[in-house]
Amino acid sequence: MKWLFDLFSPARPPLVADANGRDAAAIAKLHAASFQRGWSEGEIEAMLLDRSVIAHKAMIGRHFAGFIMSRMAADEAEILSVAVPKSYRGRQVARILLRHHLGRLAAFGVTTLFLEVDESNISALRLYRRAGFVEVGRREGYYPHPSGQATSALVLRRDFT
Repeated sequence: MKWLFDLFSPARPPLVADANGRDAAAIAKLHAASFQRGWSEGEIEAMLLDRSVIAHKAMIGRHFAGFIMSRMAADEAEILSVAVPKSYRGRQVARILLRHHLGRLAAFGVTTLFLEVDESNISALRLYRRAGFVEVGRREGYYPHPSGQATSALVLRRDFT
């Protein structure tokens, strides 16, 4: 009967936890599926071992539902990457990941957070703006697209104080 209850119950929210080296393969697979130039498992594993990098994963049951990763330097940090599988988009996974991640960065003493996002990524821009990020710069023609056109990278900033 439990399987019947699970089938008809509302979607479970993701559980967010620290990501570690054992998550490198899942992160690499999702990163490759989400970005034009994916990071290798070795690159991700090296980042996860870097003491200046903080990373979180989202799990829904036993399913990998996304990750977020930042690099800290003094009281500043930069979000390096965020990704959620297509099958979990629109379910607030990125919002929950980001909120948890922001709290952890603040606990580490980060007062300013930066990120870059493709100007054509409307859902990401909506997420970041709702979280208090503001545009502070632009890199014209930064992201190449298969169509041959390039879009700008928007540099966003969020202050914690």
